[in-house]
Amino acid sequence: MSTVNLTEAARRTIRLEAEAVSLLEARIGETFEHACSLILQCTGRVIVTGMGKSGHIGRKIAASLASTGTPSFFVHPGEASHGDLGMITDKDVVLALSNSGSTAEVITLLPLIKRMGIPLISMTGNPDSVLGTASDAHLDVSVPSEACPLGLAPTTSTTATLAMGDALAIALLEARGFTAEDFAFSHPGGALGRKLLLKVKDIMHSGSELPRVEETAQLKHALLEMTTKGFGMTTVVNSSGEILGVFTDGDLRRAVDQDVDINHSQVGQLIRHGCKAVQPELLAAEALKVMEDFKITALVVEDSSHHPIGVLHMHDILRAGVM
Repeated sequence: MSTVNLTEAARRTIRLEAEAVSLLEARIGETFEHACSLILQCTGRVIVTGMGKSGHIGRKIAASLASTGTPSFFVHPGEASHGDLGMITDKDVVLALSNSGSTAEVITLLPLIKRMGIPLISMTGNPDSVLGTASDAHLDVSVPSEACPLGLAPTTSTTATLAMGDALAIALLEARGFTAEDFAFSHPGGALGRKLLLKVKDIMHSGSELPRVEETAQLKHALLEMTTKGFGMTTVVNSSGEILGVFTDGDLRRAVDQDVDINHSQVGQLIRHGCKAVQPELLAAEALKVMEDFKITALVVEDSSHHPIGVLHMHDILRAGVM
């Protein structure tokens, strides 16, 4: 086979699948809303089932629903007939996938689903099929043709079913008012979870690790505090413990250039009053943006009374995997 034929086959596949997906938009209407309503009223889980390639797509749809606020899992229809039906309760909704609408393993479950009084939603390529007519809500995912030139391998049909599943998941997500933070709670181990869940208070240095001196402290004491704590800076506070500013390595270099007496000068006389400070409840990702915007490597963390309670370094954010 020539390279031109390979390219044409690939382009034809993409074109046919894109056209099939575009046809789904016109089918979204009353029946789709009824399917959503059945799921929103459900107090249990959405049980997704399907055989073969439909089963593979079903697993992905179940995962998408579960990660976007709709409790869901996949049950293999063959295994369901041999004990796994016990995983389904009368509080659940079943979402059955079958391109033909007559897959034997799925059809076998219909009497049991009906006996339990469970709402049944189906996605098939044939609304008049056994599965389509037995459903409380049928979602039409029929396609003009498969991308496979033999018309045998599920290609376009599985793409259309996957797209309809995504449409269902996102519609339900919006109906539930599902937020980015909700999403992060179901993805705590991923980069997104770290960005949306990790707060400054979770990774800041506090207590004895916080570099802190009073404004009346001699400069040499401030240098000792900076060296001991290892942040290249120290917070400077007034007699009430409120932060006035910070003294940094850069401030030290400027003091040396100006022949300041290190042994007798007070640190409060050398600082530039005011510094960039954040609250402990701020997301670590937002603190990172502050550092990037102001081109600094450390942030003071203050409470509502402007008392320094911690310090956050760029390295802490790197170690936490927020970047």
